[in-house]
Amino acid sequence: MKIIHHALVLNLHQPAGNLQELLEYDPWETYEILYALDRIPRMLWGYEDVARVHLSLSGILLETLADPEFQSRVYGVVDCGSLLWHYQNLALFRILGTGYYHPVLPLIAEPDREEHLRRWQGIASHLFGRSNFQGFWPPEMGFSMELIPLLKRLGYRYVVVDSDHVEAVTPMPWHELRYRPHIARHGGEEIIVIVRDRDLSDAQESGTELSWFEQEIRQRTRHCDFVPLVTTATDGDNGGWFRNPELQANFWGMYRELLAHLHAGTGAIFPVFIEDFLDRYGTAGEVHVNTGAWNTGWHHGHGFVQWTGSQAQRDGLARAAETSRAVHDARWKAGERHPEDQGLHNQLEEAMWHLLRAETSCNFYWGEAWVERAHRDLDECWSHLNQAITRISE
Repeated sequence: MKIIHHALVLNLHQPAGNLQELLEYDPWETYEILYALDRIPRMLWGYEDVARVHLSLSGILLETLADPEFQSRVYGVVDCGSLLWHYQNLALFRILGTGYYHPVLPLIAEPDREEHLRRWQGIASHLFGRSNFQGFWPPEMGFSMELIPLLKRLGYRYVVVDSDHVEAVTPMPWHELRYRPHIARHGGEEIIVIVRDRDLSDAQESGTELSWFEQEIRQRTRHCDFVPLVTTATDGDNGGWFRNPELQANFWGMYRELLAHLHAGTGAIFPVFIEDFLDRYGTAGEVHVNTGAWNTGWHHGHGFVQWTGSQAQRDGLARAAETSRAVHDARWKAGERHPEDQGLHNQLEEAMWHLLRAETSCNFYWGEAWVERAHRDLDECWSHLNQAITRISE
């Protein structure tokens, strides 16, 4: 039987304050989200020998789940401390690096990208007890080639990108382009690219039967004269297919059926950790990844129109970029002129946190509905920044 490997990637993110706010106004939705998060390890217990899942958890979600006050508020619904412990199970999970506040990285100022990524590494290293995270998940799959040197500098081995944006540099047929890892190069650096199958990921997101899923994978890989890696990636805590508690109407019912077939010796699709696949099979050719994001419910991800389609969205992003320049300039001057003034540096740190939170993708995702949230954080940022600038000038 032909070996087909499957890499499952789940993105988990809730914007700052969202779960706390929902507890006040719509507690059942908070419970649904928490149940979806808690269901992930529980559905895999007993399948540690065959189950393999990659998780991307935004820094703000990790912060929320680790917050003692939030933990106490939802205790009896989900034990968030135990949940974080279960995610540390290396037999079942690999944690992918990402951005702290889940920004669309190509849409924010270059210095802020590193701030988001380093701060995520800080909280993830603390909560998961390790600093080696080989894979990177770009929030909203928003990727551009200029990110490669930064990802390499921060120690990442591979990045997951969407199939709709990948073009071959080394001549290859479409099935090799989509179902083998490749190398992408920029600025004298290179990184391994893992290609997400957009069509199969759509099915994973909206719901499908295992028989269809397996048949579709077989058909798509039938011409592969190599061991293919089929990668599907979606949110893991949004939508009815992941939130529905009934196994027959839930992704995990389908996935557990796949695992049960493997236990019975009748399985055709073999889950794998991406790093293990790379260790065994390596990479194929070179590719170029066009700038773009994944597809949303009503947009294909080209041009980031989901986040930049209106003037209000563009104005908000432009103000964030202007604010970023001012914050980084003030930090540089403070370090040069007042290196020992801890109060000044604390004030600039407050300004930075508000700037980064303003850049979260959710503030620009919903058309103009949440743009004001970005402006509120930018207002707070400038409040701290103006006080800091006054102190710098003294």
